[in-house]
Amino acid sequence: MTTDKPARTLKLTPGAVQKKPPDPFAPRRAPVRPPGPARAKSVSASAPKPPREPSPGFGAKRAGPEGDRTERQRYGADGPRSGPANAPRGDDRGWNERPAPRRSDDRVGPGDRPQRGPSAAPRPPQPHRPDLARVGNVRGEVRLNKRMADLGLCSRREADEWIARGWVLVNGEPAVMGMPVAPDAQVEVLPQARHQQAGQVTILLNKPVGYVSGQPEDGHEAAATLIGAPSQWRGDAKTPADGRRFAPEHTRGLAPAGRLDIDSTGLLVLTQDGRVARTLIGESSGVEKEYLVRVQFAPNGPMGAGVIAENVQAIFPPHQLARLRHGLSLDDQPLKPAQVDWQNPEQLRFVLIEGKKRQIRRMCEQVGLHVVGLKRVRIGKVVLGNLPVGQWRFLGADERF
Repeated sequence: MTTDKPARTLKLTPGAVQKKPPDPFAPRRAPVRPPGPARAKSVSASAPKPPREPSPGFGAKRAGPEGDRTERQRYGADGPRSGPANAPRGDDRGWNERPAPRRSDDRVGPGDRPQRGPSAAPRPPQPHRPDLARVGNVRGEVRLNKRMADLGLCSRREADEWIARGWVLVNGEPAVMGMPVAPDAQVEVLPQARHQQAGQVTILLNKPVGYVSGQPEDGHEAAATLIGAPSQWRGDAKTPADGRRFAPEHTRGLAPAGRLDIDSTGLLVLTQDGRVARTLIGESSGVEKEYLVRVQFAPNGPMGAGVIAENVQAIFPPHQLARLRHGLSLDDQPLKPAQVDWQNPEQLRFVLIEGKKRQIRRMCEQVGLHVVGLKRVRIGKVVLGNLPVGQWRFLGADERF
């Protein structure tokens, strides 16, 4: 037996609003998740929380074992203390919690500011230490580098370098930079310093005109630029002093010991040894320097009238020659006695024991002479000899200034 089920039909309610097509430009909303099965709630979570009692005012009694004590009795007259014990924990405070904005009438007192930690103790003032190398003291102590230079061990610059490297001992103990030493102190130099000093060289150069003795200036090159293998004198290259050959390290720290101006030529000493420099240009240096000077008689200056270039010796007054020997001053300081003699009618020979800037030229100007040529031929016991202009040689092992 078959039964026919009635067919289902879709009924439309009259007046129902048909759905409009979605607007492609309308903002999209996040999909709504369909509700899932209801979860069972725990009794503790679903149970209503008891209402929170308002905190009693300051000074009121609290309920409990300490109910008979008031807040003023428990905390004192200043109220509850603020500190780590009363501060809220990190998990009880939300991440988005911010402190309330400070009002204009809120003032921070000295007691509310955080106290700083103990500051470092001030450094005690250092006692004044005089320059013992210049003024000395009642015990006669001087700086170690000056004492070493006075003993002829090295220059002050070398002494500072040796002290820094630990190559100097004072009374058996390592020396300290700038330390004062007594006159009876025993100063000892280690073999390392002696070995370094033995490798230092002293070079004799016949400086040409147009080169400056020291650093380059006014577009002129320094005389030290002439030191090299090509300009070494052949006579020295065949039998070099102490068997030494030129090496690039011989130009390091090479300094002039005594200067020649740019218009002068002759013997110029360049050295790495501080002892040689101190001997030639030290404060107490008395080493002779000999010069050959060609002059003209120019009573009215080199460009004035009455210039005589030949047979100057015949017309030059003898009393002016005596003034060149002794009686002139430069820079308001009297000059030391000098040896001045005629070599030929147009050339003078000067022997000086001091070396002021352009000294011979300025001396001649004061007596009506004009220098047209100046050549240094000797320093101490070392002579220029037949060393050609622009060439150099090593100082011999048997040569001393």
